[in-house]
Amino acid sequence: MQYPYLPEGRTINYVSVENVFMKEAMRLRNEESTDMQHPTGAVVVKDGMVIGRGANQSALRNKRLLEFHRTKFCVRRFLKIPSGQKYWLCPGCASCEQHAESRACKDAIKKTEKGNVVGADLYLYGHWWCCEQCWDNMIAAGIDRVFLVEGALELFEAKR
Repeated sequence: MQYPYLPEGRTINYVSVENVFMKEAMRLRNEESTDMQHPTGAVVVKDGMVIGRGANQSALRNKRLLEFHRTKFCVRRFLKIPSGQKYWLCPGCASCEQHAESRACKDAIKKTEKGNVVGADLYLYGHWWCCEQCWDNMIAAGIDRVFLVEGALELFEAKR
């Protein structure tokens, strides 16, 4: 599969939607994400335990504005900007630092002794790839492997 971005030497792994960690990432997406365009949830797992959680967050907080962004107007969609680029242009789109992957890494670093996330895995539900900035954050944190749900491309590919 051709991803918009994949760092050299990295791969994306896939697990069933029934995987316990993928279920937790899905729960976060469904309950905590405020980005209605691409709601995502992520968990960081080390030694079989969830050590970090995150869901992407839009800069918008008003439910009517969030719905307007999702159904009527998004600056990035209007300008035909590809997924993974120029999030800062639209307040309805979650910035890279507010993506589920980055938030889960920050949460894991904050909650672990000495921020030791090295060798952990990240499970992401709600998208079919990770942007460059999220990869950079995951690599810097020490994430070993990234898992998406089986069929992620078909489930979450942007229809832009």
